[in-house]
Amino acid sequence: MVDEAPDRGFPEDEADPWSPARRQLAEAVHRALQQEGFPGTLAEVERNLGEPPQGKGDLALPAFRWAKALHTNPPALAERLAGAIPRVPGFARISHEGGFLNAELEALPFFLSTLRMITRRGERYGSWPATGPTVLLEHTSANPTGALHVGRSRNGVLGDTYARVLKARGFPVTTEFYVDDLGRQAATLVWIWSMPPSQWPAEIRQALPSVTSTEPPPGTKPDHYYGQAYVPAFAYMRAHPEAEAEVNALANQVEQGAGDLSTYRRVPKAILEGILASLARMNIRFDRFVWESELVVDGSVHRVLERLTSSQKAHRAEDGALGVDGRPFGLPEESPFVYATRADGTHLYPARDVAYHEGKFERAGRVINVLGQDHRLHVQGLFALLDAVGEQRRPETLFYGYVNLPEGKMTTRGGRVVLLDHVLDEGRRLALVELEARRPELSSAEREEIAEKIGHSAVRYHLLRVQPDKPIVFRWEEALSFEGKSAPFLQYAHARASSLLRKGGEGNGPGPTVPSLAEAPPSWDPRESALVRSLSRLPGLVDRVAQDGSVHLLAVYGHDVAERFNEFYQSLRVLDAEPPVRHLRLALVHCARQVLANTLDLLGLEPLERM
Repeated sequence: MVDEAPDRGFPEDEADPWSPARRQLAEAVHRALQQEGFPGTLAEVERNLGEPPQGKGDLALPAFRWAKALHTNPPALAERLAGAIPRVPGFARISHEGGFLNAELEALPFFLSTLRMITRRGERYGSWPATGPTVLLEHTSANPTGALHVGRSRNGVLGDTYARVLKARGFPVTTEFYVDDLGRQAATLVWIWSMPPSQWPAEIRQALPSVTSTEPPPGTKPDHYYGQAYVPAFAYMRAHPEAEAEVNALANQVEQGAGDLSTYRRVPKAILEGILASLARMNIRFDRFVWESELVVDGSVHRVLERLTSSQKAHRAEDGALGVDGRPFGLPEESPFVYATRADGTHLYPARDVAYHEGKFERAGRVINVLGQDHRLHVQGLFALLDAVGEQRRPETLFYGYVNLPEGKMTTRGGRVVLLDHVLDEGRRLALVELEARRPELSSAEREEIAEKIGHSAVRYHLLRVQPDKPIVFRWEEALSFEGKSAPFLQYAHARASSLLRKGGEGNGPGPTVPSLAEAPPSWDPRESALVRSLSRLPGLVDRVAQDGSVHLLAVYGHDVAERFNEFYQSLRVLDAEPPVRHLRLALVHCARQVLANTLDLLGLEPLERM
């Protein structure tokens, strides 16, 4: 049972342990500022509360902004505020240093209320009440031209994690995958697979001598089978004008809404199914799919072009192509125009992208795209076209750096890639080797199941742990590491906590009772304090990441919790400690396990009971 006895300090009907503390301190500071004659709001004060340097307290407020408005010296204002603020419930001390107010919490009440909040909220700890607006998050949207490589899968990992965080913050979220089935890339594959392999050009047959059927053999993933023809077919098309003309005719036919879409989509749809199966291994799934060709069939693209044609901001090139001047939106002087049609009037991808985004704006209040860094100019061009057709809304964009190989950038057309399926298979294999050595008592089926969860979690964490806009150099030894800053490190901490709770008789149920203020040990080991402080940060971190998409901070946080738990676990007795210390430490283990589980879930990783 959870101890319901209230302690002084902070209420526990909150989502974030820090919210009451921040609010109570902000109210006290705001009253003191009003006495100084400052007309600002309470919300302004609370927004400016931050973390002080280590050893300076728990919350800090810079007085510089307020001092400027009050025409006074910041250190003098901080000193007056510190003297004017009476004792704030839950705080042991409020001091000043330089131009800062520093506030130190009463540690014990805060620690206990944090543990009670975690125990009471359980799986909901780190989540916030439902709110708005609705969010539409598009990510991955890989062209259906072959198996997904690990570089492109970073898009899916970032997007899926961001969606999980937004949902935890209380936003209704829909995830979308935009299926680009138009254009030359898709048309190249449709063209080559519309012929039996026996009728392929000799150059392509020689590149793929084992391919004899237009259907994948049993047990072969369709994205691997159909996608293997992309590189040789694309190279052949570029070298043979007659083949290029056939591909372009096929692409133009579909772009104009003609032809049998079900036949045209057969290969792209099969490849997409293979891509989705690979992503599902990393717990990535989608709520909705939008096929680019649908925007042509339903008239959305036509309506965009009608508005663009009549727009005063439209630009006609000498050959008749229709576009806009993108320089006001950041396009460079050397390539200032973004075109929506070709010279013959057929539409280009930017026109379809405008139509897609207008549909997004109708479906959600907040639209977010996850895109590679080389799409920055494309986004500026999109903004220029949206402006030209009178659309005032704009999507948010989370840009990410590419995953490179030690020998250079991955490229599907160049054939230099590391496929996601191969990485996941290798991760499972390495995990299985470890489990066979460490856990011989497990059945073969149990080891296989755990190995799959460890392997795909290791890859996913590796793609998350670096700041999104920074590039990653993919190295097998780092991606599949089972030590240090890795998913297995977090999973092992969760498994350790689970084992300890089972041994302590607390493996099931709501968790150990959190001691009351009167029952708890008056002094805590620094490792206990550090662990609780780490546990208390999850809801606030969810709030921050939901605002700015810095999902790597969640990976860093998970490692911090695991590290703090390991320091606690390795240094302090738990099961053979004397009451009330034993009760407190079991409650700490339970809360650490819960926070690790919730963090792993937000990261899309698998919490493991045994490892």
